[in-house]
Amino acid sequence: MAVRIVVTGGTFDKHYDEIRGLLTFRDTHLPEILHDVRCTAPVELELNQLIDSLDMGPANRQRILESCRRAPEAQVVITHGTDTMVETAAVLGRAGLDKTIVLTGAMVPYAFSHSDAVFNLGCAIAGVQLLPPGVYIAMNGRTFAWDNVVKRREAGVFEQLRPG
Repeated sequence: MAVRIVVTGGTFDKHYDEIRGLLTFRDTHLPEILHDVRCTAPVELELNQLIDSLDMGPANRQRILESCRRAPEAQVVITHGTDTMVETAAVLGRAGLDKTIVLTGAMVPYAFSHSDAVFNLGCAIAGVQLLPPGVYIAMNGRTFAWDNVVKRREAGVFEQLRPG
């Protein structure tokens, strides 16, 4: 069974625009990453949107939910900006889909050296194949249930809210 990867943007897919001196979106890096890491898991890529998660609103989250709902695959990975990843995970978690959904992202864009994008994506692809149905966040080498995670902005990591 294939894993669907739903691309939504975030730092993961940003690149540096040398002319304007800004981080912007051009296209997703996912095909390049999957090729370079020699991923042999069957993958279906879906470009849902390329947006900074700070600019994401309820309509954007509904678009992600509808992609998950329509996906024929039972295993879905979502690349997402880390700033509002927890909010999107909550929308998906409350929907109660009978699928395994793992959100992941990056603190440093893939296009930059020392990015965590490839590591986090690898954890998410492995996790989605091993975890039971539900919604999770895979960041920093750990997997968290959607309703038991927080981003510690000052430390740049995700952590459990409560032990267990």
